[in-house]
Amino acid sequence: MNSKDKIKGIIFILLAALGFCLMTFFVRLSGDLPTMQKAFFRNLVALFVALIAIIKSKKGIVIGKGNRLDIILRSAFGTAGLIANFYAIDQLGIADANMLNKLSPFFAIILSIFILKEFPNRFDIITTIVAFIGSLFIIRPTGSFTAVLPALIGLFGGFCAGTAYTFVRKLGKKGVQTPVIVFVFSLFSCIVTLPSSIINYAPMSLKQFMFLLLAGVSASLGQFAITTAYKYAPAKEISVFDYTQVIFAAILGILFLGEVPELLSIVGYVVIIGVAIIRWRKNLATD
Repeated sequence: MNSKDKIKGIIFILLAALGFCLMTFFVRLSGDLPTMQKAFFRNLVALFVALIAIIKSKKGIVIGKGNRLDIILRSAFGTAGLIANFYAIDQLGIADANMLNKLSPFFAIILSIFILKEFPNRFDIITTIVAFIGSLFIIRPTGSFTAVLPALIGLFGGFCAGTAYTFVRKLGKKGVQTPVIVFVFSLFSCIVTLPSSIINYAPMSLKQFMFLLLAGVSASLGQFAITTAYKYAPAKEISVFDYTQVIFAAILGILFLGEVPELLSIVGYVVIIGVAIIRWRKNLATD
């Protein structure tokens, strides 16, 4: 891999981080709407974007018989993670919600044992434990369960995302194309969230509708940018730059939402991002 490809990979993963950050920002701006309704419209946009990509590729929707359960599980965990993340976005600061979701790579290390039969080494185990200790500064356990619940749901969203990404990796190894994975996930999510969206539908203003469309467009940017990034450079060399999403979220939260992260949250960010940087440098050194 040459240096130009690595630079391109970094640029695209920064675009992905910005895209996912903007998604959470627009979801928050859409206001007091049911979580399921927000999730439905976000996935509806991604569904059409993925369908256009499939049509342009002229390869069709090819999953393969041995991959059907894996893509269903990827879609199920991805949908649960998305709903949990959207709920956390509405209840927490967007920087906190993003950070809890960014624990997904550490969950993926654990889940890879059961799904991919890949056993972590001692270093991976230690860094995962430290990352979860960092998450406690964001969750800030108290005696009140209701006070901690949104953060725990955000953490659950990170777990589901980590599980979904593990299945994405498994499907990728089997040759399933990214647009197909995104399309099936988006279709599955739309089907799951549609009934609740109809039953509990809340009328939207044009501004709210536009914000949800922008959330879908931003999410699509994030999904395809991160896929492109890993075509130019391996994950171990550029994945750490994905954590800039938390920085972008904090800046948007401060500038437009008046959300200043608490000191303990900042400590949690430093611990988790610090561990991610240490793992990144370790991976480079052992290449």
